[in-house]
Amino acid sequence: MFTLVISVSSAAGTDATVSPVRISYAADADTFGDLYLPPGDAGSLPVVILVHGGGWAQKSNLEYAGAWARTLTPYGIAVWNIEYRRVGGHGGWPTTLSDAVSATNALATVVQEKAGGRLDLNRVHIAGYSAGGQLAAWAASRSSQGADAPEPKLEVPIRSATIMAGVFDMELAATVGQDRFVRNLLGGMPTDYPDRYRIASPIKHLPIDIPVTALHGSNDRVVSIEQSRRYFDAARAAGDNVDLIELPNVGHGEFGNAESPAWAITKQAILDHVAGK
Repeated sequence: MFTLVISVSSAAGTDATVSPVRISYAADADTFGDLYLPPGDAGSLPVVILVHGGGWAQKSNLEYAGAWARTLTPYGIAVWNIEYRRVGGHGGWPTTLSDAVSATNALATVVQEKAGGRLDLNRVHIAGYSAGGQLAAWAASRSSQGADAPEPKLEVPIRSATIMAGVFDMELAATVGQDRFVRNLLGGMPTDYPDRYRIASPIKHLPIDIPVTALHGSNDRVVSIEQSRRYFDAARAAGDNVDLIELPNVGHGEFGNAESPAWAITKQAILDHVAGK
């Protein structure tokens, strides 16, 4: 069953006073993240990892996702907005994928240290957009992957995933979708690197045994809504707890705007996961 959403719950707004702490999780210049902590000194904070999109390409970065982070901290949530090595820089296969897991694992070490031990590592959730949706879903599926998956292994468990306009099936994107960004990330076409395409596709690693919400605009001309529809069907068939929210008259770019209805609906999905709903 598909869920069509046309309204959202009221929000607590944006906390523009929250300034992030920039933390390196590895040695490369692009292996860092921004940690946003809610005001006050309350401990045991749930964590949301944010993974920005932009075609896995160097031209895009995490800055716009900071606006998302500031809409989540008023709810008592710590936000880890991650950067990763990208195509055109030091990224590509398999580095870009590995960084998503390395950044997650860093919550238990350098990020927890900077947070003063306030992070509840039993309540870590992840959300990603577009290419970042693929990375978020991939990191969430890491424990379900085979021995040929790139290192590292996931050490900090992810409790839910919220994916905006995500790329779940890399072969479908490269062939039917003619997505050059996928080809750039994986170094060629599926006929050239079938194992890379299989390993990089979250749809190939089901079930993952955590709740997943996939959101997609009906007017998306960048990432086909069939990506989310097929993932939903496959995850349901595998026994996973998955929801698909199709947003009427919404395209691709709306999710990137923290003031858009698309983000408001996404934020509510994240909050529901954090609350265990």
